Amino acid sequence: WIGFAWADQPRCQGAVVVYGDDRQAVADGARELAEAFWQVRDDFDFVAPVDSLEGCLEWALTARRPTFISDSGDNPGAGGADDVTVALAGLLAWEPVRTGSLEVIHASIVDPVAAEACWQAGVGREVSVELGGHIDTRAPGPVPVTGMVTALCDDPMGGRTAALRSGGLTVIVTSRRNQYAEHEQYARLGLDVRRADVVVVKIGYLEPDLYEAQRDWKMALTPGGVDQDLIRLGHRHIERPMVPFDTELGEAGPRLRLVVP
Repeated sequence: WIGFAWADQPRCQGAVVVYGDDRQAVADGARELAEAFWQVRDDFDFVAPVDSLEGCLEWALTARRPTFISDSGDNPGAGGADDVTVALAGLLAWEPVRTGSLEVIHASIVDPVAAEACWQAGVGREVSVELGGHIDTRAPGPVPVTGMVTALCDDPMGGRTAALRSGGLTVIVTSRRNQYAEHEQYARLGLDVRRADVVVVKIGYLEPDLYEAQRDWKMALTPGGVDQDLIRLGHRHIERPMVPFDTELGEAGPRLRLVVP
């Protein structure tokens, strides 16, 4: 495995494990695999082109439709809170959303209080909420949103859920953390990502339904509990030097450790 980047502990590092009855064969096999692993250390890359959120939104103006942007730092499937509002605030300030010139979907924000307010208001009614930023409170925190409730559903994963439209943006508001990866989930709210211009989804790599729907895709390196910008995480306790945190590696490389029962 290649280590778990979001835990700041000395044991979080790449490892190759080989086992067997022949001590020498095990040691030789471990060295061979570890050396192969080490030789490709600079070849690891993201599954899609990456940029800042601002860069992704600028790119989306001329990208092919539907355009997908992964809000990767707050991916609930990887452990994100699902309520970081960096992407939400960026979308609400984006000119195509403010003017309604593009149809944009943001999936999703968990906020049971806001979801309940939408349910109490009902479909076709306007509601004002302070959306998101209650679990992961990093800036910009809760974002004021006034919009029209366009759909409601009791989702098997997300609980009482609402589609809230403001300008050209429809944001999905859930009562429980939920990852919007399949067409069926959107359809419960009368939404179809294949008919949208831009879809900003809290996910890393696109699941099959979304990947087949996209015509252009970028990953936004957004902040959050599973931030993909590993340097920005600010590790203090991992062993150093380590890729990708250090450029000067000195004598770094595979180290063999035999564990004999």
